Amino acid sequence: MSDKTEKIEKAEKAEKAESRLSVFKTYKLYVGGKFPRSESGRVYEVTDQKGKWLANVPQSSRKDARDAVVAARKAFGAWSGATAYNRGQVLYRVAEMLEGRREQFTREVADAEGLSRSRAAAVVDATVDRWVWYAGWTDKIAQVVGGGNPVAGPYFNLSSPEPTGVVAVLAPQESSFLGLVSVLAPVIATGNTAVVVASERSPLPALSLAEVLATSDVPGGVVNVLSGRTAEIAAPLAAHQDVNAIDLAGAGTDDVLAKELEVAAADNLKRVLRPQPVDDWSATPGTDRMTAFLETKTVWHPTGSLGASGSAY
Repeated sequence: MSDKTEKIEKAEKAEKAESRLSVFKTYKLYVGGKFPRSESGRVYEVTDQKGKWLANVPQSSRKDARDAVVAARKAFGAWSGATAYNRGQVLYRVAEMLEGRREQFTREVADAEGLSRSRAAAVVDATVDRWVWYAGWTDKIAQVVGGGNPVAGPYFNLSSPEPTGVVAVLAPQESSFLGLVSVLAPVIATGNTAVVVASERSPLPALSLAEVLATSDVPGGVVNVLSGRTAEIAAPLAAHQDVNAIDLAGAGTDDVLAKELEVAAADNLKRVLRPQPVDDWSATPGTDRMTAFLETKTVWHPTGSLGASGSAY
């Protein structure tokens, strides 16, 4: 190929590239395994740390929050009834898919949190590792928090953890991806279903995570993702009679909002996890967020006797 021909081809490619229209990504809510727009029709602009426009995202309404709770309740029976080992396999599959979309999430985290590409990549790597970490806990947490209890009598006394139910999760505002996974993964790993309110300022990583969940093995309704004004969406979730627990991580330092939500949650005795200051979301989380949304079921059973001798076991 001559130099002249090569220059012509390069010029044609450059002209073709310049003539293409930009294809902007359409972000939607994730409710019941589907991707609806907000029923209100509202959207709001999301910008990066420098004020550059990134996308328009749905601004969820109270109706969207109620729909998400219905979907989460419908999915709870099958998800909580699945074996812990199966839930671990499903969560690990999500980690596999996150790894495959590493570049996309690196870009979105960098834009959302104002990080360099290398720093954002490290955050994404830590997020995938965090998801794998919780996937490994699904069939082990019962051994840690459950067990046999010594009793003075001819009985077996066994305690085992059970999921609380539908959990509303207010994702952290500043850590749009690692913080989000750190509060979501322990909820579903233990058999609960979740309604997630994404970071108000940086919702794009959460909405992209919903696309991963939809194309993995996570059943529809197990995780439902809403974007919009945190206070507006959190209020109906805190007062909802079919929500069993709420994680207020996304309330951050807004003590007034956290108190209002806690008061609303008291109406049906929801479990409430108050917002705790987290200096480093990459630190090993421990089991606290798993046990926060577990109930303990205790079963008594007579030991009985074996054979004519009357010996007991």
